[in-house]
Amino acid sequence: MTKHDMKPVMTADEVNTFLKQVYPQLNDDFAAYFAVDVFSGGCTVRLNADHRHLRPGNTVSGPSLFTLADIGGYVCVLSHAGPEALSVTTNLNINFVRKAEAGPIDGHCRIVKLGRSLMVFEIDMKAGPDGLTVAHATGTYSIPPKRDT
Repeated sequence: MTKHDMKPVMTADEVNTFLKQVYPQLNDDFAAYFAVDVFSGGCTVRLNADHRHLRPGNTVSGPSLFTLADIGGYVCVLSHAGPEALSVTTNLNINFVRKAEAGPIDGHCRIVKLGRSLMVFEIDMKAGPDGLTVAHATGTYSIPPKRDT
């Protein structure tokens, strides 16, 4: 598929509603991770990092940023391939670039390739008043075959 073929099939609000249904443990009673925007060939996701996401030194933990990267891929695959809860991560590589402190962290996710069975993506996570990159990740999602209904 080319970028021009990558039209979203779900909005950010529809993805957030779907996530609450199929993955309620992601946010429990808090809405820390969510889709902000969905657009042709990508999405923007956000982590509102608070005390639950910090490790000593007032630094957002690696697992919290890793989760943001994974959610970015999940939102991209859901919004572009359709609401299939069983799409799963098959690979995720992350580089931590600089310290992220509590506050909003935006993940700008871009689909590199969307096929019938795999989606490859990259995500640039930015935070702070200058919007600097705090982490960058690349990953792959497996898309289950379409079932006849």
